[in-house]
Amino acid sequence: MTTLVRARLFHTPQSPRLEVYEDGGLAYEAGRILAAGDFERVRAEYPGAEVVDRRDCLMVPGLVDAHVHYPQVPVIGAMGMRLLAWLRDRTLPEEERLADPGYARAQARTFLRQLGRNGTTTALVFGAHFMTAMQVFFEEAEASGLRLSAGLVVGDRNLTEALRTTPERALKESRKLAQDWHGRGHLRYAVSPRFSLSCSEALLAACGELLAENPELLFTSHLNESEDEIATVAGLFPDSPNYLETYGRHGLVRRRSVFAHNVHPTAAELESLARAGASICHCPSSNMFIGSGLFPLRRHLDQAVRVCLGTDVGGGTGFSLFKEGLMAYQGQMLLADGVALTPAHLLYLATRSGAQALDLEDEIGDFSAGKAADYVLLRPPAGSTLEVVLQHSPSAEAALAAVFTLAREESVAEVVVAGRRVHPSLDSPDW
Repeated sequence: MTTLVRARLFHTPQSPRLEVYEDGGLAYEAGRILAAGDFERVRAEYPGAEVVDRRDCLMVPGLVDAHVHYPQVPVIGAMGMRLLAWLRDRTLPEEERLADPGYARAQARTFLRQLGRNGTTTALVFGAHFMTAMQVFFEEAEASGLRLSAGLVVGDRNLTEALRTTPERALKESRKLAQDWHGRGHLRYAVSPRFSLSCSEALLAACGELLAENPELLFTSHLNESEDEIATVAGLFPDSPNYLETYGRHGLVRRRSVFAHNVHPTAAELESLARAGASICHCPSSNMFIGSGLFPLRRHLDQAVRVCLGTDVGGGTGFSLFKEGLMAYQGQMLLADGVALTPAHLLYLATRSGAQALDLEDEIGDFSAGKAADYVLLRPPAGSTLEVVLQHSPSAEAALAAVFTLAREESVAEVVVAGRRVHPSLDSPDW
């Protein structure tokens, strides 16, 4: 049976040009998009389709969060600390708790529920340090229906004793998890050293060995987040010309590599990232909350470095990529050489650019025919500020700007992945 959803439709099939259908239709069957465009035209193409009338909603592609931490939900809002103190005093002690599989499963369910409630259909997830915690995460992730990439987080120095591993154990456990879960349904495996500050050369070499065995795996870590972190890494790797090269010498800078932050890059690092086709995940609320700095987006774009968007929960301040888009806009407004981001740019960052970074651009990111039917329906709560602003928006671009400024989880009415509803309407007691 073909389904035809009628709604106000927004997407960015050509970066970053906004395409809007005020009375739009999205037709799909067996989880794949057949057509998107003006409702009457699409209905004429598929006259037997079951019409789902959502004219009170705005429809956007499923949102893509390219950097978010599964174990860190309880530490959201830990104020008053810079990165290294925040890790030492709040984050690492919380992550130790995931050694308990029961606690890990409860956190996985909470984490996945919050992704769905906020319209995130695809995420590159920074996992836990314990194999048992990652096993239960993948089990819950499979049940959720979301598109998720994740992996065992590994480190062998500058961590609490409970979180440390060895290169041999890291390789063995990561290899087993990758064999069990990579390519299973909507799941993929991401090789995930915490960051070079917590990894020896031998451990980074083990990560490179795993990627060499299976080049289809993703890679993710942190890069140039704070000045203290960068100085510490430089002391640990005195023969490395820059932070990025601590990864690069082990074959970890490549297509399907996504590095979070890069707030303080060198020119050489930007050139290397562009040459390798690697991506940077911009996490604006985290950068501001922890005081790491404002992201030099123009420098990345000038060097043709791929940039996507992430919430970085729990350094970030919540799961909403609409909020992250707003924070990205505000951060650029404060920079002398900031990029004047438009609503189209923000939607592209939250959808199609993330799909490209995760090597899923042929599968998701916009409403092109043949892609998976991943979408979010947004409905402003009755009497809300968003409802009022949308009623008076003079253009589609203004309406989308209002969404990024004001829409949060209470405006997410329905979330669909590959044609399957993964988040029902918010009045359901089961979500």
